Amino acid sequence: MTRLHRTQLLFGESAIEKLQRSTVMVVGCGAVGSFATEALARTGIGHLIIIDFDNVEESNINRQLFALDSTISRPKVSVAKQRIHDINPEITVDALNMFFDDKSELSVRPDFIIDAIDTVPSKISLYNWAARNKIPFISSMGAASKTDPTQIKIAPISKTTVCPLAARVRRMIRDLELPDFPVVYSVQPPIPVTGHAKNLGSIITVTGTFGLVLANYAIQKIIQDI
Repeated sequence: MTRLHRTQLLFGESAIEKLQRSTVMVVGCGAVGSFATEALARTGIGHLIIIDFDNVEESNINRQLFALDSTISRPKVSVAKQRIHDINPEITVDALNMFFDDKSELSVRPDFIIDAIDTVPSKISLYNWAARNKIPFISSMGAASKTDPTQIKIAPISKTTVCPLAARVRRMIRDLELPDFPVVYSVQPPIPVTGHAKNLGSIITVTGTFGLVLANYAIQKIIQDI
């Protein structure tokens, strides 16, 4: 229990036991998902399911915990599993190297899901899967093109403002008649893209905060018995 002693002082022994009995699935192990995953591991979640199809690239190093010079070209879920077990060897880790879409078949049933996916169709597929299986979840909206972590908020998707990704998702779930759900988003207007940039700029202070807020929400819900 030494590993979780400070967390137990904060939440109490029964809360730690709940966390250790819980299974959380994180879909997306990049800039946001890596921080969410690590926070869950360090807070005592007993079973983590991590899903991502991508390999670590050098361009990930500025914002992703799993991206190091030594991990370039390795699958993100493999790096994540190794890092989680370095944090706590007793955590059960299911590392699924796959792209989540509407054809994905999962035999697992987590207690809670964190969506840290980049692509909208995959996010919608995950929402559908979670709704069908009655699994609570929280989703990350757009963390790129933002510089101010103090403008990050949690709200139902139906109540979000400013974020272009949230607006797109909001319309799609309304058309699909999916139930409302909580999201982490920023009310900071996106920084304009300069030149002919293929990708959006992002900084670890914002993407990391997104991930930590997602993880904290999941932890609090588990402690409160969801």
